[in-house]
Amino acid sequence: MYDGGSLSESVLLQRAVGELRVVVKRSGPETVLDALRQAGCLKARFPRRIVPGWMDVVTLNTGGGVAGGDRLDLAIGVGTEARATIAAQAAERFYRALAADAPSRVRTRLTVGAGATLEWLPQETILFDRCALDRRLEVDLAANARFLGVETVVFGRAAMGERVRQGRLRDLIRVRRGGELLLHDAIRLDGEIDAAMQRPAVGGGAGVVATMIYVAPDAGEKLDGVRAALAAAEAGASVWNGMLIARILGAESASVRRTVIAALEVLRESRPVPRVWLC
Repeated sequence: MYDGGSLSESVLLQRAVGELRVVVKRSGPETVLDALRQAGCLKARFPRRIVPGWMDVVTLNTGGGVAGGDRLDLAIGVGTEARATIAAQAAERFYRALAADAPSRVRTRLTVGAGATLEWLPQETILFDRCALDRRLEVDLAANARFLGVETVVFGRAAMGERVRQGRLRDLIRVRRGGELLLHDAIRLDGEIDAAMQRPAVGGGAGVVATMIYVAPDAGEKLDGVRAALAAAEAGASVWNGMLIARILGAESASVRRTVIAALEVLRESRPVPRVWLC
């Protein structure tokens, strides 16, 4: 009458696993691909060069978003004196997780060699209500390497009136230069996320938070220009030990993105933003 399966058994949902490894190197005046590994839902594409000497890499998640229990691992290596910009094809969405789900696990390691430059410019991370995310970004720089990074977290889809009322978020950014720790920036929000974001010392009611990091010998020289770019926003920027950090808050992602782009124009000396940012 019945098959061998028990009707009381819990359903095991399929989970996405992705691995992406990209290594670039300097070859004469240009930066070229040295190694590439793609597995699962993570892919990389290499659009036509816009600026001589730079390689543009666009990452894709063919899964269309990230659910509870998914695992994504990215590793980017930039060889001696090479220059690369890493961007994402679209904003990444982290969907509602079931109560029994493990958090989505995302691990990204960026390694930048001597005299090299890496720009880490993904598009926004959009959190859905009741999502569960454990994410780490590890950046290892040679003593004279340069790095520019942006991470923007959007708490809910404002156009749909959604707020992230509950969820689980662990988000860590760690930067080392010459083996020494420069930055350990950790976010931990559990349970009533929307209520926590209303607190003045946490988010002040903001629905979007962007973090910009610039590590370079001229970081101090860029501070005034970055502050001018941030002047019309709820934002601030500081410099210490050869590192500039800016934090930008906003009610919705469009205005925060405009502010981020204005600051990027200062830090990238007016080079155009990746084309995928304009789609």
